[in-house]
Amino acid sequence: MRAAGCVFAEDEAALLLETSADVERLEELVVRRVAGEPLEHLLGWVAFAGHRWSVGPGVFVPRRRTELMVVAALALPAPATVLDLCCGCGAVGGAVLRGLRAAGAAPALHASDVEPAAVVHARRNLLPLGAAVHEGDLLDAVPGDLRGRVDLLLCNAPYVPTGAIATMPPEARDHEPAVALDGGADGLDVVRRVVAAAPGWLAPGGSLLFEVGTGQVPGATALVEAHGLRATVVTDADPDADDATGGTVVVATLSAR
Repeated sequence: MRAAGCVFAEDEAALLLETSADVERLEELVVRRVAGEPLEHLLGWVAFAGHRWSVGPGVFVPRRRTELMVVAALALPAPATVLDLCCGCGAVGGAVLRGLRAAGAAPALHASDVEPAAVVHARRNLLPLGAAVHEGDLLDAVPGDLRGRVDLLLCNAPYVPTGAIATMPPEARDHEPAVALDGGADGLDVVRRVVAAAPGWLAPGGSLLFEVGTGQVPGATALVEAHGLRATVVTDADPDADDATGGTVVVATLSAR
């Protein structure tokens, strides 16, 4: 595995050994990993925000930097209603829900994704937590009675510019759905749709959180402000910090009126 370019070959090998019931299964998994399949797809889970979440082939694997969105969400006033758009396997919304419950809150969580394979895993992860998972395109899938009632809107939208997809690691570009990666010409196509709709779904004082690249911050904050929301940027990109993830999250808040 190291010869094939797996940077953390020893750690990955230990996890594959843990997962394999026999030598034949282990050999199969090693061959697939060497061929470029994401480790998480082979294991059937991803470690995110201190918990293992079910994932599988054809499903976007949440990145460690996106844990910053969870941290930023938990720093806001405790919400009564949480909505997780572009939820993928549901790890972001699930981690926020677990964090809120640990702090004594009892919010309702709704999650949605357009990718059927992702919805399967989101339901596996979130239904045991009492959440509702919907399949469809962004807010089209969400119950209409949530309009104006969402205190916390999470959206791990795709934000890679179309032209940069080819430069991504093959684990992502060859094994994760394009709909979860491709953000259009400047990477903000899906973000534009969500920000434009957010004021109609957020409760007064509610916030939308989404992730962007550092170079997209000016465009993203201008977009947020153009729709009457207040923009705050949260970063974890300190080059001198050993545990920095490089994450950047925009918090877009609706006036409390």
